[in-house]
Amino acid sequence: MARTCRWGVVRVIGGELHLQEADVVITPANNRLSGREGLDAQIHKAAGDELRDFCTAVRVEQRKLNLPPCPVTTNVVSNSFNLKERFKHIIHVVSPDCRRPNQDETRRELLPQTYHHLFDTLKGMKDVSVVMAPPLSMGVFAYPHREGARLTLETLLGIMDGEEDPGIKEYNIVVKERNFINNMRTVYRESNDLLPGIDTTME
Repeated sequence: MARTCRWGVVRVIGGELHLQEADVVITPANNRLSGREGLDAQIHKAAGDELRDFCTAVRVEQRKLNLPPCPVTTNVVSNSFNLKERFKHIIHVVSPDCRRPNQDETRRELLPQTYHHLFDTLKGMKDVSVVMAPPLSMGVFAYPHREGARLTLETLLGIMDGEEDPGIKEYNIVVKERNFINNMRTVYRESNDLLPGIDTTME
């Protein structure tokens, strides 16, 4: 799937996230930046021990302020370490964890906030135009796939087709989970005429 908007293209592609190439890779972190679950564990393993040390240092500094390392909807930028041949930066994004009742109840507000905060970060990065990312919250964080697919598309396309240039030319959603791919296709077919941008899947 590909959709061309005012400022760039949003694509959905199949594959392994850590094997892609781009300026930035997004890893779906938890608020402790522990790198122990799902795709985040994969990225941490591929990036190596230096990434673990970086995240530990962030936790230590935040603890001094009596704050979590990375609260929900926020993000932290790191070097790509052992992934430097594939990516310039890793952005650790904490999206809503629907296994936690308080976050599940407000997931429809938290997920768009997470994407908007991510794009605020991306705007401040001068050497970034291509992003590889998972569909946030759709893995171990257990966001309902059909609802999440619709909200993800609406949010991303709204940003990429908005009044202000986000500075990103390609935002690629990398998906391996077949159930999410099927839900994304269904939502896209149902909403095609209502979504911002122009379908360029076949180009």
